[in-house]
Amino acid sequence: MKAANFTPTGGGEDHDFEPAYGLPEKLPKSERLLWQGSPDWKRLTRSALHVRGLAVYFAVLILWRGANTLAGGGGALDALVAMAWLVPLASLAIATLLFLGWLAARTSVYTITDRRIVMRVGIVLTVTFNLPYSAIDSASLHQNADGTGDIALALRDGAQIAYVHLWPHARPWHVKRTQPMLRALPHAREVAALLSGALAESAGLPRRGLHAVPPAAGTRGPGEAPQAMTA
Repeated sequence: MKAANFTPTGGGEDHDFEPAYGLPEKLPKSERLLWQGSPDWKRLTRSALHVRGLAVYFAVLILWRGANTLAGGGGALDALVAMAWLVPLASLAIATLLFLGWLAARTSVYTITDRRIVMRVGIVLTVTFNLPYSAIDSASLHQNADGTGDIALALRDGAQIAYVHLWPHARPWHVKRTQPMLRALPHAREVAALLSGALAESAGLPRRGLHAVPPAAGTRGPGEAPQAMTA
């Protein structure tokens, strides 16, 4: 497999205090870097921080405040004043989520090698997760209409990570059996295809493209490659 060209989307400013960008140590000479990148911050704020839902909530709340004022006998000016009181609060809340999403994307780096996946995440406290392919049971791709997507990684028993340590880089609603997730990836299908090939090669099998896996599949037999599927 040829190594893919990569451009870290978060820039390279953090490399000054890292042995290698996005990695806790330099890769051994026997290990190949295949891909490296960061989440798209706009998609991350929509999918993980639900900024659109918050905006809709405040819009409904502001309209309800104005309608309630009119229903109580107030005039149009009174309604506008009542609605205006909520605008700064709504703007602050939405701006805060946008800023957190931008920070989360900027400080996160996903790395795929021919042996493992490395996730360097964390805004205040940086944490690095090393996920060797032997610890991964399956990988699933969810692609969005804009070409971005998420790749969720189902881990084998004994290789679980606390949900709170992973969030927002975790598959939603999978709290008991957490699944690390490479979130809001630009060109997600290309990254998933590369990862699928790397997983197959790690098991000594011919490289295969993405394929469907039955939802009940959770484990693999001896010599069987970790599976990748489209969601």
